[in-house]
Amino acid sequence: MKKFLFALALIICSSTGFASGGDWGKTGHRATAEIAENNLTDKAKNAIDELLNGYGLAFVANYADDIKSDPDYRKYGPWHYVNIDPDAEEYVLEEASDRGDLVQAIRKCIAVLKDDNVSKSEKQFYLKMLVHFVGDLHQPFHTGHSEDKGGNDIQVRWFNDGSNIHRVWDSEMINFYQMSYTELAINTRTLTKKERKSIQSGKLLDWVYESRAMAEDLYAGVENGQKLGYSYMYEHMPTVLDQLQKGGLRLAKILNDIYAEKESES
Repeated sequence: MKKFLFALALIICSSTGFASGGDWGKTGHRATAEIAENNLTDKAKNAIDELLNGYGLAFVANYADDIKSDPDYRKYGPWHYVNIDPDAEEYVLEEASDRGDLVQAIRKCIAVLKDDNVSKSEKQFYLKMLVHFVGDLHQPFHTGHSEDKGGNDIQVRWFNDGSNIHRVWDSEMINFYQMSYTELAINTRTLTKKERKSIQSGKLLDWVYESRAMAEDLYAGVENGQKLGYSYMYEHMPTVLDQLQKGGLRLAKILNDIYAEKESES
C-alpha cells in the first residue's frame, strides 16, 4: 500500500490539471467494462461479440449516460441509482420507487438477456444498459441518500474548484489520476482465486448493501463546504480502483452466468 500511495503521489504531483465528468466518468465505466470483458468465458464473449456486432463492452459502457438528454429515454433516469432509507434493514421491492431504480434496472436487463423471445435490437439495448448500471452500482453515492440526491447537494471544493461529493467520486478523482481506461483496467490488484471468488459471490442485493454501507462511511467523512485535495486522494483512490475492479468482475459473473444458462438450455 505504501508503494502504491507513493507512486500515486508522483503521478498527481506531475499532473497539470483535471477534467470533470459524471457517473463514474466515461473512463471509469470503460475500465469496469474492460475488466469484465477480460474475465468473460469463451461462451459469453462469443455471444456478446455476436450481439454487439463485434464491438467491445468498453465501447458501449457509456450508452446509458449518452441517451440521457434524449426525451425519449428520460424515463430511464431513475435507473442509475437506488435510495434506501438509512434506517431500513433491507431493500423491499414493494416499497421501492414506481419509476424504477438501480436494482430493478439490473434485474430487468438480466431478464431481457435471458429471454429467447426478445429481438436482437432489444437485447442490444439492455446489454448496453446493464454494462453501465453495474458500474453505477459500485460508485457508492449511487446508493446514497435521496434527500441530498446521492451527495450531489453536498457542495465541496475539489482543490480550487467547486464540486460536490458525488462528482468527486464519479469522476474527479479518476480524471485527476490521468490514466486511460485500459491503463486502469490493467493496473488492478492481483487477486487469488479465493479473493476473486469472494468478490463474485453473493447476490445483487448483497452488492447493493455493500455499496450502501460504503456510502454511509463516506457521508460521515465529509462536510458541506469542505475543501478536498491530495489527502482525500491518498485515502480514497485505492477504494475507487477496488470498486472499478469489483464492478468488472461482478459484471463478468452476471454475463457468464446468463450465457452458461442459455448454453445448457440449448
